[in-house]
Amino acid sequence: MSGLLTISEVSRRSGVAASALRFYEERGLIKSERAGSGHRRYPRAVLRRIAFIVFAQRMGLTLEEVGAELAKLPENRVPERSDWAKMSRNWTRRIDERIAELERLRAGLTRCIGCGCLSLQECQLANPGDRAGRLGPGPRYWISGKPRSK
Repeated sequence: MSGLLTISEVSRRSGVAASALRFYEERGLIKSERAGSGHRRYPRAVLRRIAFIVFAQRMGLTLEEVGAELAKLPENRVPERSDWAKMSRNWTRRIDERIAELERLRAGLTRCIGCGCLSLQECQLANPGDRAGRLGPGPRYWISGKPRSK
């Protein structure tokens, strides 16, 4: 079984805990072979898949979405740059949406976010009569991106 990595080697190389690797395997995101002793052994290519999983999760993909994306990769060979590029083309929109959401959050840190709390002195100006409360629960101005009157 030369060329195969133990779970501790994969954990060390990927920076992902062994428990997470077992979880990924249970979910079908990665695969291992079993040695005669029953220990997991992983092909080196699993490191690329794990890097993709970590990256995709940081982008906000759920594990179900990660699994769907990984299913698009070839199983009979190591994924190449073109495979990764093809798969990630559609992610630009998602990244742009996340950036916009984070920018709204940053802006909300210094002004009323429309939660209806009326605890800030500014709320009487930005949210008179608890206008945001009539728009629904939660931080309405942050969710919609701008104050609305009703």
